[in-house]
Amino acid sequence: MSSIVLFLEKDRELQTVMPAFLRERGFRVECARSVQEARAVLASMPVDAAVVDSLLPGMVGLDFLQELRRAKPTLPILLASRMWKDVKGREQFLKELRVTRILQKPYTPQELFIWVEQALARQWVEQTLARQRPGPVAGKPPLPADVSEELAAANAEYGRHLKRRLASLTEALAQARTGSAESVEALYYDAHKLHGSAGSFGFAPVGEAAGRLEALVKPARAGQAVDWAAIEASLKELAETLHSPAPKAVEAPKPTSLMGSVLVVDDDAEWLAEVERMGKAQEVKVLTAQDMDEAVERARGQWLDGALLHVHLGGPEGGFEAAARLRSQKLWDSLPLAFFSADGDLAHRVAAAHAGGSLYLPKPFATADLIGAVERLVAARRPERSRVLVLADDEEARSAISHAVAGHRVEVTALTDPFRLLDALAEHRPELLVLDVELPGPSGFDLCRIIRSMPEWEELPILLITTQQGAEFRVAAFEAGADDYLTRPVLHEELVARMHSRLERVRLARERSERDALTGLLLRRPFLEALRARLSEGRRQQRPLALCFLDVDHFKQVNDTHGHVAGDHVLARLGRLLTTRFRREDLRGRWGGEEFVVALAGETAASAKEILTRTAAELAAVKFSGDHGESFQITFSAGIVEAPRDGEDAETLLREADARLYRAKANGRNRIEL
Repeated sequence: MSSIVLFLEKDRELQTVMPAFLRERGFRVECARSVQEARAVLASMPVDAAVVDSLLPGMVGLDFLQELRRAKPTLPILLASRMWKDVKGREQFLKELRVTRILQKPYTPQELFIWVEQALARQWVEQTLARQRPGPVAGKPPLPADVSEELAAANAEYGRHLKRRLASLTEALAQARTGSAESVEALYYDAHKLHGSAGSFGFAPVGEAAGRLEALVKPARAGQAVDWAAIEASLKELAETLHSPAPKAVEAPKPTSLMGSVLVVDDDAEWLAEVERMGKAQEVKVLTAQDMDEAVERARGQWLDGALLHVHLGGPEGGFEAAARLRSQKLWDSLPLAFFSADGDLAHRVAAAHAGGSLYLPKPFATADLIGAVERLVAARRPERSRVLVLADDEEARSAISHAVAGHRVEVTALTDPFRLLDALAEHRPELLVLDVELPGPSGFDLCRIIRSMPEWEELPILLITTQQGAEFRVAAFEAGADDYLTRPVLHEELVARMHSRLERVRLARERSERDALTGLLLRRPFLEALRARLSEGRRQQRPLALCFLDVDHFKQVNDTHGHVAGDHVLARLGRLLTTRFRREDLRGRWGGEEFVVALAGETAASAKEILTRTAAELAAVKFSGDHGESFQITFSAGIVEAPRDGEDAETLLREADARLYRAKANGRNRIEL
């Protein structure tokens, strides 16, 4: 059964797009534009979560939240607002009214989906822990079908190896009773691993019995006397639990979402019908329109993963004008685009790249071309996958964690050797590290201290996994530098909730530190990092890359004559123009002051000049207003270099592009030099 989300929002645009995105991902969304409508929804059905706007017509948001909290004390509530500079007010909502999260407007549909999913998972965890028993709880968000099938397969595979593990324990016990210290250690670690992993694969009684065996054997590691009869009885109890019924496989729900949703715009009605037929056969939602007015109307209230536009829509190169109009809409300013036409000459391909097209397809295109385009558009629209590094010497523990986070936009790298941790950090650049406390060699605590001593990784979130629960362990974990910890067996929903909480903080911190507040473009350091990655990728694929330095002409004069506010408007407008033009995979950054830098992957210097010439013409046509209402216009100068022709490393290319920029300014400005 789908989770029900109340979406209380007065903005009609958000009322249509956000619920559409959630519905396509399996949620049932009930919309309300007023408190009265929200009350009617709450009275008619059980709601699992609520998204509430802070400014409500006819009632203060705080008053409604108090009313809602009295009626539903445990309901997850997400509060949307543009104004959260008041720290005390924020604390009141988070603590006194137990608001699950404050959503800073504007937020994206993907962010809302992640936060709603996380809020429901967190509520399920809290309910489960409160009742002190595992098991299904009403309101738990359904797992995707492929993830459910993987979990069921992993559980079954784990169960098939339990008898072998029991035989290993029995043999180790027989050897340990003869006084073999090595066998005592093997017995302890086998019990420890079974204790930590069995519950995560659905064999909770086995894990609990293994935990009791582990506790009985532990003193023997220090050479202390133990009750071998009690240990044998404990092992016998463990063997008896293997005859318990196997855990039921997770029932996979039917898929609730399509491969993607795309808008296709062409004035050829027969071709649109054919594209719609191809999409339906491949589980792609295709919205069609024959002109831009119809396209905007059809797309309103729908979630779009991308748009495919005919180059000559309504006339020569009309598709490029349509793309600019589409991206001028608030919710579609970064929408991935593709173009198609029967003529694919270079001029049209250059214009398509400037308009933001990531793909250029022939017309007519085949079903395989459509599916490939949709996959690429959906991938561009989807949030970037987070990187998690897991270090555990127990294969089952690693597998349990990997399966737990599967399908949650997370890329997991597993590691067994603690001595390779530093190399793995440098290679994979994780955003979260999950550490097993008990490792052969350095412990998880030791590794925490080592990582915290390295400036590069001192802010990396670290999550410890352990079988220990005492206060002494918690103190030691935090003193070593861990951010959080989980006890085994690891509860799937709790792991996901804690992991997403840490990853989200990383993402928000990175967004604040990497983006220029005025233009929204990358700052110098993150731009350089991304540029080096693009250059490396270009070398592997033997593709060129064009790097462009831009400088606003006579910008000091703009500030002196028209005012600094007008100057800020110029920079912000140029930043928005660079954001909404070009392809999503191209890089745009603010280098400093009035200087900007753009990297166009796969383009030569010549094609990049044609693309930037269009951008320069667009900017020159914009009329700005000064502090006293006077009108003025601006231009920019640019220098372009091409990799690998003009250099292979970022520093060489930037120096040469800068030199060509100054040559453009010396030659009269408002020009582009190669």
